[in-house]
Amino acid sequence: MNGAESLVRTLVGAGVDTCFANPGTSEMHFVAALDSVPGMRCVLCLFEGVVTGAADGYARMADKPACTLLHLGPGLGNGVANLHNARRAFSPIVNVIGDHATYHHQFDAPLTSDIEGLAQPVSRWVKTSQTAAVLGSDAVEAVTAALTPPGQVASLILPADAAWGSDGVVAELPERPERPAVTDEAIQKTAEALRSGKKAALLLTGPALREDALASAGKIAGATGAKLLCQTSNARWQRGAGRVPVERIPYPLDQALAVLEGLDYVILVGAKAPVAFFAYPGRPSRLTPEGCKILTLALPEEDSKQALDDLVDELDAGAVSPHVEEALRPEPPTGILTPESIGQSVAALMPENVIVVDEGISVGRGINPATRQAPPHDWLQLTGGSIGLGLPMAVGAAVACPDRPVLSLQADGSALYTLQALWTQAREGLNITTVIFANRAYESLRHELTNVGAQNPGRTALDMLQLDRPEIEWAKLAESLGVPATRATDAEELNRGLAMGLAQDGPYLVEAVI
Repeated sequence: MNGAESLVRTLVGAGVDTCFANPGTSEMHFVAALDSVPGMRCVLCLFEGVVTGAADGYARMADKPACTLLHLGPGLGNGVANLHNARRAFSPIVNVIGDHATYHHQFDAPLTSDIEGLAQPVSRWVKTSQTAAVLGSDAVEAVTAALTPPGQVASLILPADAAWGSDGVVAELPERPERPAVTDEAIQKTAEALRSGKKAALLLTGPALREDALASAGKIAGATGAKLLCQTSNARWQRGAGRVPVERIPYPLDQALAVLEGLDYVILVGAKAPVAFFAYPGRPSRLTPEGCKILTLALPEEDSKQALDDLVDELDAGAVSPHVEEALRPEPPTGILTPESIGQSVAALMPENVIVVDEGISVGRGINPATRQAPPHDWLQLTGGSIGLGLPMAVGAAVACPDRPVLSLQADGSALYTLQALWTQAREGLNITTVIFANRAYESLRHELTNVGAQNPGRTALDMLQLDRPEIEWAKLAESLGVPATRATDAEELNRGLAMGLAQDGPYLVEAVI
């Protein structure tokens, strides 16, 4: 068999059965191999930022990697922003990046570039396969690297002559790498801090925000009075009625400082010590109060679920009943559209077991607290701050979980980066309801203009933050890409549009004009 076929067979055998693709000439043998090898679903995306963002969303919900198919260095470059987000989310992804034939590099053809150099900053593992004979074993290395805790981006570069070479060999994946256990010392030091009577908080992210781990965290909080917090941005957070509530550290600096004020200990469970998103003149970068001690219960790559279970045992808290959210649905709102009424509408209508993809930025910031007591759901966030993830991430989540509805909460400015994802939603018939918050502005940047101390901004500066000349009509854009859509100018229209979208099996978009 040729190298491309051995690569696809190896990936499928290793459990990588989904490929998000935007191929070019160099990847045609891989594309052809998809016809001869059963078991690989290939999802076409019109832009590489959609490819990589979809692979991120898929990994977060499937707990395994998809592969991407990217065209040489420029294709990888177009996808780098969402690979940055995936790296921050610890999402396992296998990038397959086509390249010129090895002997063609010497001629410096127009698409020649340093692909390894482009891949390194967003990948934990990078390798160029030199021949068809090693493609299978290199693919196994890539999948193993992607699955190595806490989850990594692995980039396998595929020269065209390695793809068409005739001596391909299928390789088998060894056992999936396990998360290492935390040390007894970490358990004991954490227990000592929690028994001290001082004010403490557990700062959770990653697997610690799954329902079973949260139950243990709730027991610890109930036994010790510790506060339960999570990072501002999290890859996947299971929340809602019947689950242990966690307070998210807010994005605005003053609000974040207020949440952490008075703490003597912050205990990291898969999380990083909390810092401000940006530097501001005369303001702190660290969010913890002076004198607060940072302890690490579990590193990101360690087994945070087992660490919390062991801490429950150490504290003799097994009999504690954790506090869980009670179910409470508000009535659908009426009147004008505001961030508050949008949050109320979402909380009133979101179905049980929905996957919420949150790139709401400024308007959507209030929806998370408004949905604390909504039916149980998963909440996916923008982890790396690189906007343009929401629409593609919804694609990946819907492909990973075809039996679950996806609700995509999307700022209009961010959506413009990767609006091509709507076409893929239509082509694949994905069960995604998108709400576009159409405030016709980069509203968050208006706030940041003040936060950084910019003095007396004039028309030129303010024009850089406006999206209203001309106004972008999202309902028409969506329909042109094959997604049915409606426009909502008040809360009643939003309620009707959201209910209609959630009742359908395919994609639907609601443009909420604010």
